[in-house]
Amino acid sequence: MPDRTFLDWPFFDDSHRTLAAELDRWAAGEIGGDSAEHDGAALDAAACRYVRMLGEAGWLRHVVPASHGGANGTLDVRTLCLARETLARHDGLADFAFAMQGLGAGPISLFGSESLKARYLPAVARGEAIAAFAISEEAAGSDIGAMTTVARDDDDAWVLEGEKTWISNAGIADWYVVFARMHGHERSFGAFVVEAGDPGFRVAARIQVSAPHPLGTIALEGCRIPKDRAVGDPSQGLKVALATLDVFRSTVGAAALGFARRAFDEAITHTQARTAFGKPLAELQLVQEKLADMATAIDASALLVYRAAWTRDRVAPRVTREAAMAKLFATESAQRVIDDAVQLLGARGVVRGATVERLYREVRALRIYEGTSEIQKLVIASRALAMAGPEQ
Repeated sequence: MPDRTFLDWPFFDDSHRTLAAELDRWAAGEIGGDSAEHDGAALDAAACRYVRMLGEAGWLRHVVPASHGGANGTLDVRTLCLARETLARHDGLADFAFAMQGLGAGPISLFGSESLKARYLPAVARGEAIAAFAISEEAAGSDIGAMTTVARDDDDAWVLEGEKTWISNAGIADWYVVFARMHGHERSFGAFVVEAGDPGFRVAARIQVSAPHPLGTIALEGCRIPKDRAVGDPSQGLKVALATLDVFRSTVGAAALGFARRAFDEAITHTQARTAFGKPLAELQLVQEKLADMATAIDASALLVYRAAWTRDRVAPRVTREAAMAKLFATESAQRVIDDAVQLLGARGVVRGATVERLYREVRALRIYEGTSEIQKLVIASRALAMAGPEQ
């Protein structure tokens, strides 16, 4: 039984506690935990099925604002984090489906015109349309400013040229928020909604990764879209991207937390049941030391994740420093916790398809996407230096 005492912390309202309990019950009865073993068409089908299930059950209402089919007036980051932690503990692909609906729709929720919100968000909330966030390129990952995809103003339309890669939901998304450099402006970027059926858009390749997710490369070849599909000010795309990541970066830490909790539960169960040298493993001091380190890392991660989420919801519109700390610490800690769980389970821990082996593959990408651990350290350091001010 996972530790739920953190829900008593003052970061949460009763509505958050109710949601966490209800989602946990729903997930226990509805999702399977084996979707990481799918690939190809089966993987796509599983991801699409989870989007539909999450939408039909009402959980995707939490990824868009109430004005356009959502559950809350604005995006509530504590809710997003609790949902991701809970879903990740049950099934990594279910968490992925929830998270990508939020991240893909996030720019429109935060910056989109009323017409864009009305056109795209209700279907996301119902699980009837799949969204995607397309910013990364082959040579422009952490260095967003290096992107080469270009948007050109052509009278009544925008014309996009370029290629985006490592795009989650590539191949199954109905539409993508694509970030591009504005033609003729070196440091100006825009965000645009590109639909899967737009002329000049195609999925160029699918990418297989260690923990299967729908992932791929999209190509934009003279892709012409209406002027009203710009998200926010066409010259403020970088602001759109960073503000969206500011909301969702904490949730990556929450997903890592869910993976870590599941691994810890597996380790507790195994060490209590497995005997060695005439006693349960859990009575051996070296095992207890590992369990103590795992439990402490989990609680420390939760404190940072939910501090960042609470701060975004209740105190400040931007939590760049807090979100970076939460993602950095929680993802790095989850990697160690899961590695320790594999070690405690011994040979059982490395059997393909075993829960901790699956978690070992699933957690690794979290230290990379939405900003690598190294980038989070740069963000944290720059904020710390700015807060300290000039040396006296």
